[in-house]
Amino acid sequence: MQRYLFVHFKEKTMPDGEQVYFGLSEDGFNWEPVNGGQPVLWAYYGDKGVRDHTIVRNQQDGLYHIFATDLSLSYGMRNQYHRSWEEISRHGSKCLAHWQSADLVHWTEQELIPLGDERFGCLWAPDVIFDMQRHEYVLHWSSSRVEDDFASKAIYCSRTTDFKHFTAPELLYRKEDASVIDSAIYQEDGAYYMFVKSDENPERVILLSASSLTGPWTRVHAFDHEMAKLEAGKYEAPTAMRLEDGRWCLFLDYYGVPGAGQGYVPFVAPSLKSGDFVRSDRAFFFPYGFKHGTILTIGEEEYKRLQNFQWPQN
Repeated sequence: MQRYLFVHFKEKTMPDGEQVYFGLSEDGFNWEPVNGGQPVLWAYYGDKGVRDHTIVRNQQDGLYHIFATDLSLSYGMRNQYHRSWEEISRHGSKCLAHWQSADLVHWTEQELIPLGDERFGCLWAPDVIFDMQRHEYVLHWSSSRVEDDFASKAIYCSRTTDFKHFTAPELLYRKEDASVIDSAIYQEDGAYYMFVKSDENPERVILLSASSLTGPWTRVHAFDHEMAKLEAGKYEAPTAMRLEDGRWCLFLDYYGVPGAGQGYVPFVAPSLKSGDFVRSDRAFFFPYGFKHGTILTIGEEEYKRLQNFQWPQN
């Protein structure tokens, strides 16, 4: 039986919001918090806060890896970034936060992986996909670059086989008429599908497909039909999972209002290839606070371990 782990943060103005939180589900539809809704891991280095989490299990050695944006609005927005998203985009962290575990409950201390340099702006929203052709993991994120004075963002990536050594960043995808952020890539029947948030034309999440991670990427226009029903510029952070019956669940992070009105909005499709996602709010339950994360399919043993573990108090 498949079970599901959601790794995320909380959009709060207090420092404990921008940490690592876990949520669990038996069926992918109904979710509950782990550790009583408190953080399971804390960021002590870099900006001392993390956002936009992803989790992956290395097929080679079975180790789990969490990556996240090294960014704190609670601390940094008020201090070094002077309450400016523009300053964050230009001068934010060139590192990604990283944790590692063999069992999902005992984790290494946070480390910072320096993947950017002076040519990059902040490294946003990492995610990981396995490249079937090259048998490598591709860690991808969005960044602006000095070449256009940090005006637009594109998707960059680095490759690794062991999550210790990473190749120099390279361009994965650029949308010629708009910035793109929040890439999430999945594989289905030998093809790759990438969700990204486009800042313009349209100002919504779009779906792309390719036979290789190196592209070329083409639009899945059927996906646009349901997205056109949503208010522009209010949804981001796509993340998806495949259910045991083969259907795909897509979750978009709605940030159009402050406070408890925010949260994930669910969509269900028979396949990624079809692009035919239908909004399905009534079928899902999320506790308030789940914010920009990624879902990992786990087994019953891992599920019970996470449920029953006595998490240390930080």
